[in-house]
Amino acid sequence: MPTPEEPAPAQPSNPALHARVTSSITRAFFEEMAESGYGQTSVDAIVRRAGVGKAALYRRWPTKKAMAIALISDAAVRSEPAPDTGSLHGDISSLVHRLSAVLGDPLVGRVVLAVTAESSRDPELENVLRESVEGPRRANLSAMLLRAIDRGELRADCDIDLALDLIAGALYWRVLVRRQGWDAGQLDRLSAALTKAITAI
Repeated sequence: MPTPEEPAPAQPSNPALHARVTSSITRAFFEEMAESGYGQTSVDAIVRRAGVGKAALYRRWPTKKAMAIALISDAAVRSEPAPDTGSLHGDISSLVHRLSAVLGDPLVGRVVLAVTAESSRDPELENVLRESVEGPRRANLSAMLLRAIDRGELRADCDIDLALDLIAGALYWRVLVRRQGWDAGQLDRLSAALTKAITAI
């Protein structure tokens, strides 16, 4: 509860407008970072692209880093749950098709690379990625594999950590490092190969 010395933040007088401005700033932040990288992204460039004043940004976040941490964390929280099709192969197939489409978006791909590069230089950002992005997503996908164990499709001692690395590694390497996409047939063959590999570990 706020103390007399710490008054509660004022609520926006027009919530719909507040939400639209926040959305514009969010989109501008990710677009600028995709084009210029985190280090070269400036508040001036963000507000210019968003079509708002600096005051609108600073009313929401006190610094660029605070904004980056909040927006990246929020994007991670809004990620979709792991597939639950009733079979391991169905889950993996659904997952790789979905992730391929997401990573194939040029904006998403450049943002992922920019954030990953910056996190290697910024321990605070690295910690945010680990706790707010990587941790929850791996827990989400671990649940998918645990369901397969319960169904008897995977061994009880399946190396879930390695299985998750296999899934992510194949997709991230091809799309983000080699800059090549997948066609439907390749994704189907990848799904079958991953299913077979994971049942062996």
